[in-house]
Amino acid sequence: MEQIELVVEIADLRLDAFLASRLEQLSRSRIESLIKSENILVNGHPVSKSYRVHAGDCISVLIPPLEDGAPEPCEMKLDIVYEDEHLLVLNKPKGVVVHPAPGHTGDTLVNGLLAHCKDSLSGINGEKRPGIVHRIDKDTSGLLVIAKNDRAHQGLSEQFEKHSIDRVYETVVFGKMPAESGVIDAPIGRSQKDRKKMAVGVRNTKRAVTHYQVLRQYRGFAHLACRLETGRTHQIRVHLSSIGHFVLGDLVYGHSVPGINLDFEGQCLHARVLGFDHPVTGKHLIFESPLPEYFENILLKLERMK
Repeated sequence: MEQIELVVEIADLRLDAFLASRLEQLSRSRIESLIKSENILVNGHPVSKSYRVHAGDCISVLIPPLEDGAPEPCEMKLDIVYEDEHLLVLNKPKGVVVHPAPGHTGDTLVNGLLAHCKDSLSGINGEKRPGIVHRIDKDTSGLLVIAKNDRAHQGLSEQFEKHSIDRVYETVVFGKMPAESGVIDAPIGRSQKDRKKMAVGVRNTKRAVTHYQVLRQYRGFAHLACRLETGRTHQIRVHLSSIGHFVLGDLVYGHSVPGINLDFEGQCLHARVLGFDHPVTGKHLIFESPLPEYFENILLKLERMK
């Protein structure tokens, strides 16, 4: 990963135009993509491509490596719970990456989808993310909807933008919850200290709302159902950590618990319910995924700790 630092000398230029004149190795579209993904910061903050630079502005450009070529099909066992000519819904196992990224180029869900669907996947998100309308983290298990054509992709994307998709996750968190239910309404943005992390209480945030309900309290832990009103990156993990109840196993937004070894890797988080209107037929569809074995095992171990 390459990082470039620039100091503006000539003012009154758009950011994208200034960078195009200084970074000849990058295309205009690549620069716009880096600005949109917040890999380009002005004085430590993300801005739009139309921002007009001022003399003395410090610009930081982080250039992730490009993955060469389109992903290749790879036969993979897919747990498909629904499929028609327009879309499919599947259960993603814990530990599987959704789309190609550095370090994961041939073992992602996209590779398996390409083998299963052949040429029938939407192309709206480009060749690296065919059919991907939304995603869940590598170490989160549960339900995903995949678009098999652009019409379905557009219709599903509109529902995600309107926050009309029903999404309920189950998780185990550290600590006893003070109330049986509650709402966390705290805007989320990219952390200024670590660009790979999200945070509340930072600049350039977007509204984020999580509703939670306690399903069961254990000694020092709680089993929760979390309904997403919005869908920001790492939303549940960030929100719960911000109120002092981080997701069990989440070492990015939490920490290990001394003396507690539940023998699993990654966060305990499962996308349990997914509901939406079919983007072509209009029929309301709702799916529920049973808790996976790793999650059930954690609950059994917590039960024995009581």
